[in-house]
Amino acid sequence: MMPDDATTLIRSTDWTAAAEKAAILLAENAARHDADDSFVADGFALLKREGFFKAHVPAELGGGGAGYREICDVVRILARGCSSTGLAFAMHTHQVAVAAWRREHEGAPTEGLLKRVAAEDLVLISSGGSDWLAGSGKAEKVDGGFRITARKIFASGSPAGDLLMTSAVYEDPEAGPTVLHFGVPFKAEGVTLLDTWRVLGMRGTGSNDVELKDVFVADAGVAGRRPQGKWHPLFHAISMLAFPIIYSAYLGVAEGARAKALEVARKKPADDNLVFLTGEMENAFFACQAAMDAIVRNAETSKPGPEATNRAMMGRQLVGQSAIRTVERALEVAGGQAFYRGLGLERAFRDVQAARFHPLQEMPQARFAGRLALGLDIDG
Repeated sequence: MMPDDATTLIRSTDWTAAAEKAAILLAENAARHDADDSFVADGFALLKREGFFKAHVPAELGGGGAGYREICDVVRILARGCSSTGLAFAMHTHQVAVAAWRREHEGAPTEGLLKRVAAEDLVLISSGGSDWLAGSGKAEKVDGGFRITARKIFASGSPAGDLLMTSAVYEDPEAGPTVLHFGVPFKAEGVTLLDTWRVLGMRGTGSNDVELKDVFVADAGVAGRRPQGKWHPLFHAISMLAFPIIYSAYLGVAEGARAKALEVARKKPADDNLVFLTGEMENAFFACQAAMDAIVRNAETSKPGPEATNRAMMGRQLVGQSAIRTVERALEVAGGQAFYRGLGLERAFRDVQAARFHPLQEMPQARFAGRLALGLDIDG
């Protein structure tokens, strides 16, 4: 049980140190949430009390002022303690990161949202699992705005969500199919959270479906418009900034699995097979760390565009593959004990499989890289 005095955790601008403290508490309930398919509500409550949801908001806007690399480390550490909490937190944080970057580098009008996240402790929920380039749902033009009908999937953290950051497709009579981007409060009329999250791994993320039925969005509430199905500057920014944060969770899962496997293995006789398997695990983990460092540097130093997106997506693929490989080898290093739920490695094995399913998945990512290398249109 998470103690009531968890609020006594030291609030500090050293967010990684705060994450280390929080991860210890998150680990206490990780197995229970996995076993009963329950949302990590206590973990989210702890993170909210300690200010993590506004950690990456610039300090001048009332946030914690955590840097980009620092917030990636925070996600990694939290996921090491509880995979589901780390991943669901990442889904909020990457939206803060994109808003903060666009404000600083493009002068985008995102200051109001960032101030609200800081002042109101808002939890932002992404519908990115539904809404890649094609978008999903229908937007019908009405007086003063639009009526939205849609069903959004993979809405991680939704049981604790305040604002759904989503989109829908409007059949513009002049421009053709156009994706509209907007935020919808979970308390808005017509928004229903559906209890659908029964899955292989990451069971505590609460990534339920969200139904929007004739939800009104005012014209002024539409934050952006783009052609359906085409790469757009916004999605280059998302690709560059969001995926290092999201995949830091999978690096954290791999890190935790490696640590557990080594703890078990160091108590065994060190025969050649164990040494070899451990070496393979180390190689995979090093590859995971190296790929993550590369895409974090890409986010810190690049300008959004096809080249930066390509680096981000190649790195996302390599982090995911090597995280999966690390956990697979961790099971073999630990041996038969890994098959028991009590050790937590079988849970890590299930959780890390989710790394396969974020965009761009393996084949679309390879196509993107191939088309770019060959000088072809990335929208082809």
